[in-house]
Formats: sequence, C-alpha cells, structure tokens
Amino acid sequence: MAGRQKQFITLKVPLEPTPAQAELFEKTFGCCRYIWNQMLHDQQRFYEETGVHFIPTPAKYKKGAPFLKEVDNQALTQEYNKLSQAFRVFFKHPEAFGYPNFKKKAADRDSFTACNHEFESGPTIYTTRNGIRMTKAGIVKAKFSRHPQAWWKLKRITVSKTRTGTYYCSILYETPAEECKPVLPTPETTLGLKYSMQHFYVSDDGTKASPPHWLRESQEKLAGIQQKLSRMEPGSQNYQEAVQKYRLLHEHIANQRRDFLHKESSRIASRWNAVCVRADDLRELSGLTTRGSVLEAGFGAFREMLRYKLERQGKRLLVVDRYFPSTRMCSVCGSIAPEEIPTTRRTWTCPACGALLDREVNAAKNIKAQGLAQAGL
Repeated sequence: MAGRQKQFITLKVPLEPTPAQAELFEKTFGCCRYIWNQMLHDQQRFYEETGVHFIPTPAKYKKGAPFLKEVDNQALTQEYNKLSQAFRVFFKHPEAFGYPNFKKKAADRDSFTACNHEFESGPTIYTTRNGIRMTKAGIVKAKFSRHPQAWWKLKRITVSKTRTGTYYCSILYETPAEECKPVLPTPETTLGLKYSMQHFYVSDDGTKASPPHWLRESQEKLAGIQQKLSRMEPGSQNYQEAVQKYRLLHEHIANQRRDFLHKESSRIASRWNAVCVRADDLRELSGLTTRGSVLEAGFGAFREMLRYKLERQGKRLLVVDRYFPSTRMCSVCGSIAPEEIPTTRRTWTCPACGALLDREVNAAKNIKAQGLAQAGL
C-alpha cells in the first residue's frame, strides 16, 4: 500500500463532562492562553535583545508555574506548535498574515488540542461507544451521531466551548483515501453557480436557491432581547439570563446554517460531475450590501464543502478568476457591456444582440463556459 493517498475525516460531537471534568477543561483553556502569552512575550524580548527569532518551549515555564502540570502536556505542546506556525506564515506572507497577538480571556475562543500517541499499553486517546478517553480527564461522555470505522486512525482532538457553555470535541481521523477514477465533465454534466445577494446562489439552468434566512427570520426575537438588555442593569441576574438567550439563538442559527450548507453541497456534488464558481472575495462582496447576507449565509464554507465533496468522487470544482466579467458579458453573443450592471437591475438588454438577460442567470452561464474553457473542455 506504499504511496497510497490519505484523507482526513473530522467528527464533531457534543460532550457532557462531569463537574470535575468541566473544571479541568476550564483550567486547560486558561493554561493554554497563559503559555501562549508567556512564549510570545519571551520571543519578543529575546528578539529585541539579540535580533534572533526564538520561542521557548512550555517546559521552561513549569517550574515557575506549577499549575501547568495539572493539565495535559500535549495541550501545551500544541500551543507551542500553533505559535511557531503563526510566525512561519507571518514571515512568509507578512502582507496576508498579521503578527501573532496576545490572547485575552474575554476575546479568545476557549479550546485546546491534544494529539494521540500509540504506546505498548495502548493509545493515549480513544473513543468508546458513548465517550472519549482523554489524558487527565478520563472517559468523557459524548453523543455520537456517527461512529468511526474500525480502520480510521485517531490523530488528535480539539475540545472547545461555545459562548452558551456547551462543550464539543472535534476528532480528527486519518484513513486511506478511496481510490476513484477521475470523472470527465461535459457541458451537460457541469453546473455553473453565481453567488447571489438576494438568493443563496443562482445556477446556469435558472435555479435560484431559497434557503431560510436564519438571522432575518429571528430578527424580531433578537431585537426584543436587545431592547430588554438596554433596559437592564449590566451584571444583574435578568441581564445574564437575557444574554444567554441571545447567545443560544445565535448558536441555533449557526447550526441551522451548517446543516443547510452540508445538505445542499452534498446534493450538488452527487448530481454533477463538475461545478464552476468564481473566486469572489466574499468580504468585499459583503460591503456591497446592507443586508449582511453574504457572510451570514456562509458562501465561503459552502465553496469549500463543494470542493472536498467533489474531489472525493473524482470530480472537480472549477474556479474562475474573480475579475472575470461574468455579469457584463452576454451569454448569447459573447460581447461585453461597456459599463457594470448595477446590482439593483435584475435584467438587462445586450446592446450588441438585443437579448434580454437575467443578470444572475446570465453570469452563471458565463462562469460555466469560462470554467470549462479553462479546463480545456
């Protein structure tokens, strides 16, 4: 099996830790934040004094901070690896990746990562029918909606806590990639997609996705909670309860969004041999609308889901250059309008051939044609 490709699968499961295990998780979150800040501080000081980049290892701090010994050493080691990686990408692409920042408890995402190691006595991390065995914590109760296959190799786990207080564990597995023959796309088996401000996407065949607008549908509830918060005394019991309701609503919306994206991307990847999209800068697009639906709907996550789900089947995601004039080009005659078509105009008439074009369907058709042309099809 030498040379066989590998793939990685992640299972995210909710945890139900005991009070003692939850306390250990909170302590680990704090220790990871502490060790990151200490290593970053000493790196900066050492660089100022010597001009040399150097990051001390976590072992240096355990004597002066004995509480670090109470948590899994693997979690601290991973903070060292993350900080080292942050500096590597910063030095390589300083214009794209900022200088590593210190972590603050209020703003930092509570999480820690630990790698699995195989010893003669057994692995350090493993799953049971209804739990996950972790170093220091023991077996933590978990709810599996899907259990791993016997041949999957557990590589690492990441324990995190949402703002509503729910703990999750993301389990990364390595498994041999299923060998599948490349599927040759044709114009008939290729789909062109255009990201839409009004709809989630519009395809070249005229389909306009209409997902539930989660935040918009819940706007009245959110506004009501915000009004209550404005009239409450910060820190009071009622205030804390209202904040918790607000966070729970946002978490519910995020879960709905993720579920929709997975189902829609799976449906498209199963039906089509190739999908053509444009490499739009989604953050730039979000500035073009006051509705906030571009990032809310998760276009970036949807595009990534399409990519890996297609690749697993030997299919392709064909990405067209972001500056390709898909909207201004007529899909009938190929001429390009001299001016940009305003987003408020749903249809426009080609000045060259007189064809009446739906703004977004026309763009999807052009994206499909350009994607196939780039692939030499």
